[in-house]
Amino acid sequence: MILEQYYIDCLSHASYLIGDETSGNAIVVDPRRDISDYLADAQHHGLNITGIINTHFHADFVSGHLELVAATGAWIGFGHRADTEYPIKRLHHGERISLGDVDIEILETPGHTWESISLLVRQHKDATPTAVLTGDSLFIGDVGRPDLANLGDGTNTDLARAMFNTIHSVLLPLPDDVVVMPAHGAGSSCGKNLSAELTSTIGEQRRTNPSVQKMSEDEFVALITDGQPAVPRYFLTDADLNRKNRALLAQDRTIPELTAAFVAQHLDSGGVVLDARSPDDFAESHIRGSINVGFDGRFAETGGMVAGLHDDIVVVTYPGEEQDAAMRLARIGYDAVVGFVNVRSEFPAMLADRVAPAPRFTVRELEENLDRVTLVDIRNPGEREDGFIKGSVHIPLAQLDERISELPAGKPIVVHCAGGWRSSVAASLLRARGLNEVSDLVGGYNEWVDSHVPV
Repeated sequence: MILEQYYIDCLSHASYLIGDETSGNAIVVDPRRDISDYLADAQHHGLNITGIINTHFHADFVSGHLELVAATGAWIGFGHRADTEYPIKRLHHGERISLGDVDIEILETPGHTWESISLLVRQHKDATPTAVLTGDSLFIGDVGRPDLANLGDGTNTDLARAMFNTIHSVLLPLPDDVVVMPAHGAGSSCGKNLSAELTSTIGEQRRTNPSVQKMSEDEFVALITDGQPAVPRYFLTDADLNRKNRALLAQDRTIPELTAAFVAQHLDSGGVVLDARSPDDFAESHIRGSINVGFDGRFAETGGMVAGLHDDIVVVTYPGEEQDAAMRLARIGYDAVVGFVNVRSEFPAMLADRVAPAPRFTVRELEENLDRVTLVDIRNPGEREDGFIKGSVHIPLAQLDERISELPAGKPIVVHCAGGWRSSVAASLLRARGLNEVSDLVGGYNEWVDSHVPV
């Protein structure tokens, strides 16, 4: 049996190839849009991809099932409750899919969404299970949040109760040594306490996962509906795109290098510029009106918080990172990246009159001026529960663009996150939206705490 995991840090996303070496049949589970890795590995192992299964309608990325169908002619499988614009194989609880010797049993596991399923994998039909691909149901260290299927209407209690049953009646009763292989890891907005470990076992999760310990159903519901990360605004769009016959991603797509004149015109016409360099380099010099979303962090997800799906986007990158930046945005459906500008140390001369430094505050400067500024905490709710700076206004980064009007007027603004990466995003976003005197806090809340300033 071939069981390969493909993990991308930028989206904390795991996808899988399951193959039968005897028959040569294989399926791909929860694929991303750039499909070359699956095709290359299938060819390497002598496999033919005959099916693609999505464990649910993903909200945090655009799934690559349509791209794989175009390349392989495979069928697409979803839980039987799914409703799509394209033909699918509706999969029911207890149904078995044979790849030859390798056997896959469908487990209906609603809770994150209603159509959610998990895949129980066996070396052959009568063998004890080897692994369970749990999608966004059981994570390493957590369970999937129940509100993404009902964004905006607040009706997540029924799904939370369904998740309680899924965890305690379907997944935890599996044998201890079954390997747990979820669709996401640490950093994903699909849960709040995901581990950096990429696999575990049912027995280990039963012992160590705080969300699956013995508690009442009401206690479980309260636990998983409270303190979840703020939802990036593109999530609802991506969940809908994954139901539709959308445009395919060209696998060999490249974006062009742009002239300074084009970039200037792009900005003047209201276009979006995402600067993917580090916060320190951005602070030293950047194009006024650009938004700093560092390539070394959660570039795609954060780009989806500050730009619209149909915005024409220019990316500013270090040399050699431009095509990867465009692909990361394409993974969440942002296909309108029109080109790039490379910057190692200086911007092109024709943009010199548009380049400026970014103001920043140190912890000591903030302490000395705390009563003279509006301090904005853009961390997620669960982070703020562990402590906050007295007097700060709390607006999570994912909600900031829509809630700018809530910021008090009349004082300079200082933005902080935990360590300083997200605050550079937020401060540059506010300046791009026309606010003046906006700074970010170097080192963030962690630096404040380390300096022994009271919280």
